Amino acid sequence: MDLRFLYALILTILPVTELRVGLPLGIIYARDNALPIIFAFLPIVLINILLIFFVFYFLDNLHHVFMGVKIYRRLFEKYLKIFQKRVDKFERKYEATGFLALMFFVGVPLPGTGVWAGCLVSWLLGLDRKKSVLTIGVGVVIAGILILLGTLGVIGIFT
Repeated sequence: MDLRFLYALILTILPVTELRVGLPLGIIYARDNALPIIFAFLPIVLINILLIFFVFYFLDNLHHVFMGVKIYRRLFEKYLKIFQKRVDKFERKYEATGFLALMFFVGVPLPGTGVWAGCLVSWLLGLDRKKSVLTIGVGVVIAGILILLGTLGVIGIFT
């Protein structure tokens, strides 16, 4: 495995970059190495889906431990203040559609959306965990397909 693909995998699990950065890098890696794109798409999307379980585990079991660490608490509380406005807006706007809205929230590959944000929204709102996992997973697949199509279109322009 080339370091570029490893970078793509690492960027896929980071909260700021996630699928939006990792998948295009993986697709470019596959194209440059004459590999079928599915060999980049599947592992990156699956890792992003598995990330859902890690994020919920972290929020449920480790978050309260880290809240005892001053630096973590300050960063989390600052982030939460900013993010809480989004969550409140999301809840007011999409209360009737619930999980469908969560799926599209994760599925639209924009900054601040994705697995980390989707899990945090679900966790803060106390949504059903099983439904949230499924909904966020479907959102990841949607985002993956949109990013794949966008990346192939951008690559096509330059080749």
